[in-house]
Amino acid sequence: MPNPVSYLPEQKQKRQPPEHKAVPGVKHLIAIASGKGGVGKSTTTTNLALALASTGARVGILDADLYGPSQPRMLGLKGMPDSPDGKILEPMIGHGIQTMSIGFLVDEEAPIIWRGPMITQALTRLMYETRWDNLDYLLVDMPPGTGDIHLTMAQRMPVSGAVIVTTPQDIALLDARKGLRMFEKVNVPVLGIIENMSIHICSDCGHQEHIFGHGGAQRMATEAGTVLLGELPLDLRIRTGSDIGEPIMAAEPGGQIATAYKTIASQLTQILAESPSAGRGVNEPTLPAIVMD
Repeated sequence: MPNPVSYLPEQKQKRQPPEHKAVPGVKHLIAIASGKGGVGKSTTTTNLALALASTGARVGILDADLYGPSQPRMLGLKGMPDSPDGKILEPMIGHGIQTMSIGFLVDEEAPIIWRGPMITQALTRLMYETRWDNLDYLLVDMPPGTGDIHLTMAQRMPVSGAVIVTTPQDIALLDARKGLRMFEKVNVPVLGIIENMSIHICSDCGHQEHIFGHGGAQRMATEAGTVLLGELPLDLRIRTGSDIGEPIMAAEPGGQIATAYKTIASQLTQILAESPSAGRGVNEPTLPAIVMD
């Protein structure tokens, strides 16, 4: 088992791989991103991973939100990952999903107070020093915004494409557009948009209401020349399942909400199969002057 103190980047051990080096054991690397927090990106990542796995695919999640890791809790995972040689980490397995997160290496309530270079190094090590086992898809749960982690992913790792998660609310769409444009500038294909919290259905009376507005993600997809992968409801079961480590896809795999996630997963796999640019392995920025390390 590795010593978490020696593993983390305060020790300034520089072992970054060459730029655009393939991730061993991973076929498709997919960034799941949002322009802002609070839109349900991590919950969507977890359930989308389970939806992809339901098709028979081998799926993993890298929790790249290093300042606020949430995948350990969402997948009901605790403890330290194994490391037979003291260097390479074995992914933790939650609901059949191979997972790695900084949350396994630090206390859940400990703040991560690192500058950009330390964050970049930690992300790179978590990606390349995890023994991913023959994955068809590795979903990367990105932090909000368009910062160091996003640029590191785009410039150093073979990203097959990005999925943008947003709510229909105008203020969320404004930030989501920034995230989408960022991926365009670094030549990472945007595979589609997911509208989360699209509609609320009252559990008592069945009344349907678009609390955060309606149709915003579809308009954004049309303007950007991409596709709306699907709309997900605002439902109490999704939230409670994430809090207790029992995602809705695992708790109710045959339910209506699970069907929505499976439809998104089906579209995503089809787009990846048909896209000539997805998975090409090298993403060079089209405007290098505005992309700074």
